[in-house]
Amino acid sequence: MKAGVFSMKIFAPDYYKDFCCIAGNCRHSCCIGWEIEIDSETAGFYKKVPGTFGEKLRGNINFNENGGIFRLCEKERCPFLNKNGLCDIIINLGEDSLCQICSDHPRFRNFYESRTEIGLGLCCEEAARLVLEKTEKTSLSEIGEDEISGFPASEEDLFFSFRKKIFDIIQNRKKSIEERISEAFELFGKRIPKIDFSEWAENFSGLERLDDEWTRILEYIKKNPAPPEIKDEIAAEQLLFYFIFRHFSIDEPEISFAFSVLCFYMTEKAAEKNGLLDSARLFSSEIEYSDENKDLVLDMIFEKGVLL
Repeated sequence: MKAGVFSMKIFAPDYYKDFCCIAGNCRHSCCIGWEIEIDSETAGFYKKVPGTFGEKLRGNINFNENGGIFRLCEKERCPFLNKNGLCDIIINLGEDSLCQICSDHPRFRNFYESRTEIGLGLCCEEAARLVLEKTEKTSLSEIGEDEISGFPASEEDLFFSFRKKIFDIIQNRKKSIEERISEAFELFGKRIPKIDFSEWAENFSGLERLDDEWTRILEYIKKNPAPPEIKDEIAAEQLLFYFIFRHFSIDEPEISFAFSVLCFYMTEKAAEKNGLLDSARLFSSEIEYSDENKDLVLDMIFEKGVLL
């Protein structure tokens, strides 16, 4: 097979196009409580910004060999988040002047040899609202393409075909969510596992935590370990579709599917205390957006032999 230039298509959930940052109306700003790294190209630009604002920029950045990092203020606020909840960098320099992490958030990307998939992370309350309040079945849409050099990766077709079977099962609204998950596990030759919510809440308590409210939720689950009652099957379907879309892996299909299901059930369980939207935001912030925490949970699942 000869190498050449190929078109790599970019896919996203159909709600992706509807996302727009709500800025000052956001109750949980991504500019608070997060370590904000600055890529080297943007750091180089910030070093050259003239005038008073340029001096303010450089006075609030710790530059390093990789670019830099913003020096957070009181209550871990970005120094450029003003009292109205707006970004002073955008106000003074425009959106194109943001560093990569600020420009991308809450978007995530999964890279395959034959395509790129992009989605919206639930840690953003507006993204979570788009996902969980959607009533129509979610579909993936082609939103663009890039040219790449290399070899075509036709073997990935099997992976995407298998994932499509899972999506079709998950979106079969003639069955309950529990029945759909059970049927999907059968594709792996597994039975739907019984989750010990108290044990998993204890496991999660041993991970790095950002928000005290997450700690309170985990304590609640320890004391109330019964399986959650799914009150909104459509919202549950959207939540499960999201986790599978984001985490189902070509390298570790069984482990990653079990992880997706665990994420789903723990979020639904947390919703008993905080409601589904806020619980999804919290879970995503605490687990999905911490590579260390995510890897530790995957290791726990692996140690249990995929059975949750």
